[in-house]
Amino acid sequence: MIAARGLHKSFGALEVLKGVDLTVDSGEVVCLIGASGSGKSTFLRCLNGLERSNSGEVLIGITPLMGRETDNNKLRQRIGMVFQHFNLFNHLSALDNITLGPIRLKRTPKAQAEAEARELTALVGLADKAHAMPHMLSGGQKQRVAIARALAMKPDAMLFDEPTSALDPEMVREVLDVIRKVARDGMTMVIATHEMGFAREIADRVAFMHAGMIHEIGPPDRIFGAPREKRLQEFLSKIL
Repeated sequence: MIAARGLHKSFGALEVLKGVDLTVDSGEVVCLIGASGSGKSTFLRCLNGLERSNSGEVLIGITPLMGRETDNNKLRQRIGMVFQHFNLFNHLSALDNITLGPIRLKRTPKAQAEAEARELTALVGLADKAHAMPHMLSGGQKQRVAIARALAMKPDAMLFDEPTSALDPEMVREVLDVIRKVARDGMTMVIATHEMGFAREIADRVAFMHAGMIHEIGPPDRIFGAPREKRLQEFLSKIL
């Protein structure tokens, strides 16, 4: 579904990604773990073209992202993304935030888009908040609207950039429960997270990033139970 090959990304003199390789199969859930500043967020942004790598390539299926003959805007619609800070439009209701993309970008008829959006608000546990404005919602509710908004585009895969990092602790579980539901439905996912218990539970594979590289990747039981890489051992010893 997604393949990254030799991704390098620098911001001025700062090299953030130093040759990242990752293949994600259809229906697979891969969690990215590592300290802040390890390159997780930049890597995710490169996977859907929000950042352009300096070298290397990303394939969505067999189509190269940023290829000369690729319709990149259309290709990016196949990869949904949920950010740390929601990024909702404050002047639009929850329902209108969810329907905006399908109506504007996919030319979905308004009645159909609204019907599908109502199904999604129910999926994320916010059926009674469809007409609420963002300022009326808690952080956890805003993030669930953001997840519904991404799902409304009917993507082939979803990227989550530390989706609970901006939430109060009591709101974390409600967002993680929604992500669990989406995973059970077979959605391909790459999730950058600091929630180690969640990563161990939901991931098919866990990738440890450090200093712009993936240093170790494998099944969660091995990554958390028998880490091989010294840097991963040190990282886990500080947080577990």
